[in-house]
Amino acid sequence: MTATAGTSAPPRDRTAHAPAARRPRRIAVLPTTALVLGALYCVVPTLWILIAATKSRTKLFSTDTYTPSLDLGIVDNIRDLSNYQGGIFWHWMLNSFFYAAVGGLLASFVSAATGYALAKYEFRGRSALFNTILAGVLLPQIVLAVPQYLLLSKAGLTDSLIGVLLPQLFNPYGIYLCKIYAQSAVPDSLLEAGRIDGAGEGRLFLSVGLRLMGPGLVTVFLLQFIAIWNNFLLPYVMLTSDDKFPLTVGLYSLLRHGAAEASLYSLVITGTLLSVLPVIALFLSMQRFWRIDLVTGALK
Repeated sequence: MTATAGTSAPPRDRTAHAPAARRPRRIAVLPTTALVLGALYCVVPTLWILIAATKSRTKLFSTDTYTPSLDLGIVDNIRDLSNYQGGIFWHWMLNSFFYAAVGGLLASFVSAATGYALAKYEFRGRSALFNTILAGVLLPQIVLAVPQYLLLSKAGLTDSLIGVLLPQLFNPYGIYLCKIYAQSAVPDSLLEAGRIDGAGEGRLFLSVGLRLMGPGLVTVFLLQFIAIWNNFLLPYVMLTSDDKFPLTVGLYSLLRHGAAEASLYSLVITGTLLSVLPVIALFLSMQRFWRIDLVTGALK
């Protein structure tokens, strides 16, 4: 049916029939606002520490408006922090790195072995054991600190490096991740081929299982490293010697002394800033392995 002369057909609403890809996207206000507030909650304290660490002791508690400049107060703060009690801050830094690196490696190996066994072996009570491990994920570490201290004190392991490392070796969440990753990354046919060739179970785990689970173990190691690096309560109740403190307990003791000597607050802030740098460096250095993990998971 054609339009009569002198009249024009009503214009079509092209947006109604436009492809979905060409339609303007509507931004969800509530989720975006929540994400922005969460980002500010994480970023603002970091920016405050970064700015406060550049101030000298006299300017730290001043109410003057801060203007970015070539203020070298952070250099003086780092020098004073290094000279405090003969450089004990760097000793705390080495202790934290030792606890986190050694504990992270050992905990990753224990998680890999346990997760591999739960994923690849059939034995009585496997489901009950796995469910018990999952229940351990729900328990906060703060609840376990005092019982762990009481058990280790009976064994005479308090105020020792082993007393701090031993409770960190069992990570229920790491075991869960390793079990899931072993189920998808380690094929049963490859293990059967190794058994036919005469390889033992231990060699299969070390030569085949660990190699295929390597990218997933990077995630477990990073999570455990950060958990041990930021752990405060366990070393606080376990250690009494200053030379064995990690950074968390050492900075807390420095903060307690700062209640009587306000000049130490600038050292605490500077130490807090420096304590974040190793974690950032670790993430940047291991980012390539995380990408491999993501690509492997996407392909599978």
